[in-house]
Amino acid sequence: MKEGPDIALLGSLIGDPARANMLMALMAGKALTATELAAEAGVTVQTASSHLSKLEHAQLISPRKQGRHKYFTLSNEDVGDFLENMLGLAAKQGYMRTRTGPKDEDLRRARVCYDHLAGELGVKAYDSLLKHRYLLEVNGDLRLTASGKAFFDKLGIDTMPMKALRRPLCKACLDWSARRSHLAGSLGTALIDKIFENGWAKRRENSRIVTFTREGEKKFSRLFS
Repeated sequence: MKEGPDIALLGSLIGDPARANMLMALMAGKALTATELAAEAGVTVQTASSHLSKLEHAQLISPRKQGRHKYFTLSNEDVGDFLENMLGLAAKQGYMRTRTGPKDEDLRRARVCYDHLAGELGVKAYDSLLKHRYLLEVNGDLRLTASGKAFFDKLGIDTMPMKALRRPLCKACLDWSARRSHLAGSLGTALIDKIFENGWAKRRENSRIVTFTREGEKKFSRLFS
């Protein structure tokens, strides 16, 4: 390919197993140090620094300094969405890692996808929003309806300030485990924040897994029936 976007370069950056593991760790939306990312990748801190430099140069990750420490995050939501789509394609094609365990089911049930809810419960919420016409898919775009605004207002989520943000208010993100869509964008972030604020669920420590309380899942299911 002589002209246009260089997908080969992007592929080579993500294709390295150590860098891929680092990016997957950052999919949890938390800022991590080079030492923490080295442990995720199974490499030395020196080797991790070299990998991080390449990812930073490609603008896939962003550094943050706080005191003596330097933290890394995914550069933006687009990178998170791209990685989730890559996970979906890998799962669809059968390219699965052999590591299995009790966490797999929990990960498929509910997890953080960068800054919004993914997994079976994320898909359930998205399907319900479409079914009740709170969201409409129009020419490939996702739009919040007047009844949808009223629904989120009642939930305690003010959508008006979000419209002034540069990021999309709402958009569909392909869920790698369910292979269907869940809600991303500013509205997706506000929704998972509200779930945590209400005490319906919490993130499992050092994991992307979101664990709902029994009562929290009942309320969530009633809301997104």
